[in-house]
Amino acid sequence: MSGHSKWSTIKHKKAATDARRGAAYTKLAREIQIAAREGGGDPETNFGLRLAMDRARSANMPSSNIDRAVKRGTGEDKDAAQMEKIHYEGYAPHGVAVILNCITDNRNRTVADIRHVLTKSGGSMGQEGSVSWQFTRKSFFNIPCGDLSFDDLFEIAAEGGADDVIEEDNYFEIIGQVEVFKTIFDKLKAASIDPEASGLRMDPNQEVELDLESTLQVMKVIDTLEELDDILEVYTNLKISDEALEGLA
Repeated sequence: MSGHSKWSTIKHKKAATDARRGAAYTKLAREIQIAAREGGGDPETNFGLRLAMDRARSANMPSSNIDRAVKRGTGEDKDAAQMEKIHYEGYAPHGVAVILNCITDNRNRTVADIRHVLTKSGGSMGQEGSVSWQFTRKSFFNIPCGDLSFDDLFEIAAEGGADDVIEEDNYFEIIGQVEVFKTIFDKLKAASIDPEASGLRMDPNQEVELDLESTLQVMKVIDTLEELDDILEVYTNLKISDEALEGLA
């Protein structure tokens, strides 16, 4: 499992018990709202909504909050703010590429907040396409090892069309193309295997390696970006070592 993936897993686990849970719930609700607006309010027929709701439940988001977010997305809640997905690209300090996926009701506020964080730290905003060519969109599943054997999981993943299965630090990570995400998801569900985290992400084609001090500096900038209410996901091509993970902790 790459350092970036391990960091994402740590942050996912932390979100379930974080004191800032309210902010996490806001982002999850927006994701549910967008998914319901784009594909309808039935998770049985709207796979994107199903995933968003699963993520919300894994973070212990109350059912009433989830139901309210679905109604906002389908239009049943007439007072809901109009949300939209937007995508920004840029550079963190030391030339590290950054991709930011956002859900917002105010584009001007979102871009101003992002620009402030990046420029204050020595980074910059970029034009669309300026860094995205350095990434490939992949599907992933992070699963605690528990009593699950590598061979059994590998067989399930291979049947689903996965590219690779990696074992590290008591976790399995399944990686595959975007097109096979639902197939792998269904195979895992049929085998009664529940991923701790899953979804689609942007994996760097080549990672940038910095010294420890510079790596920690960039990681703190990314952490600040992720704390912005409008930002849903942040992807970088920074190589994150175990030493860096320990240093940030």
